[in-house]
Order: sequence, then C-alpha cells, then structure tokens
Amino acid sequence: MDFAQENKAGSRTTAFILVVGIHILLIWAIVSGLAQKMVEKAVGPIETKVIEEVKPPPPPEDLPPPPPPDLKTPPPPFVPVPEIQIQTAAPPPPITTQSQAAPPPQEFRPAPPPAPVVAPPPPRPAGPVQAKVVCTKMPLPEISADFDSPGEFEATITLKGGRVSAITMKVIKGIPDRRAQRAIISSLDSAIRQYECGSYDGEVVQPFLVKPE
Repeated sequence: MDFAQENKAGSRTTAFILVVGIHILLIWAIVSGLAQKMVEKAVGPIETKVIEEVKPPPPPEDLPPPPPPDLKTPPPPFVPVPEIQIQTAAPPPPITTQSQAAPPPQEFRPAPPPAPVVAPPPPRPAGPVQAKVVCTKMPLPEISADFDSPGEFEATITLKGGRVSAITMKVIKGIPDRRAQRAIISSLDSAIRQYECGSYDGEVVQPFLVKPE
C-alpha cells in the first residue's frame, strides 16, 4: 500500500517537471522569435529623400531715381559801380627855420631844509604821576641818622620846566626818635632837589621806605 502511493507521488512530480519544462521551451521560443522579428522590423531599409531648397523669388529690379528738378537760380540784379573821386591833398608848406637866441641859463637855488618837527609832550596819566615816570635822574638819599624802627614817607614834588620848585613831605609811618626823623626828612629833601625831569610841569609823587641798617 505505501509503495503504490510512493509511485504515484513520483509520477506526479515527474509530470509536473515535464509540464514546467515544456512551458519554459514555449516561452523561450516565443520570446526569441518575437525578438528576431522586432529586430528585423527595427532594422529595415533606410530611405533617403533629397529635398530641394526653395529659393525665394528674386527682388524687383531697382528702378532708376527720377531726374532732379531743374532749379535755375535767377541772375543777380545789376548794381552799377559807384564812382569814387579821390582828392589829392595839397602839399605841405615849406618849413622855414628861424634861428633864435638861446635863453640865458637859469640860476638854481636849493630849497631850504624843512624845519625840525617838535614832538608833542606825552599826555599826562590820570591820577598822581610817579616821579620815576617823568624823571630821568633820581639820586638816592644819604641817611646818616641812627634809628631802630623803619619809617615810611611820601613826597609831593612840584616841577617847573623839569626842575624841582617845591617839596611837601608826608609822614605815613613815623619814627619814635623825632630827631632822627627830622634828619631823615632833611636827607630826603636834599636828594629830591637833585632830580632832573626833562621839561615836565606839574606835581609828581615819590614814596620812600626807610629801614635801619
């Protein structure tokens, strides 16, 4: 019983293989035949055709241009030439030279030199004028008195033509020793008398600070 079933199974397998092989052969035959026909159809005879180029029609012939119009300019009007009369100038009269006597030489006198310009005096400054501004010579006083503390004085000097005409002495800070103070004022007065102040007229002031040696 088992042997019979095995034979049937083997026969079925063989039959299936045969059927598959037949189908494969048929498919190969069909594919190869169709491919060859497709190649024959694709590679067919090539036909060539010569296409003639269509030439455009020739352009129309150029017509000659029309002749230019006959434009004749009218002749210019006749203008008579004016007559020109040239008058000749009369000859100049003859030049007669007369000998004249030479004038006498003139006497040359040099012009006198201009007068020297005198500079105006300098303007006076406002307020009291310091003596050192206008005076060129101001000798120092020689004080021989003995004193212990410093003193301060101010001299008002009246000038006339640059010379000292009056002196007014003002004591700003006095010295305890009155004798020494009088000696100091006398020394200051003697020095001021020797001032030279040009040609100045007016009052000037001069301060003095006296210190002991």
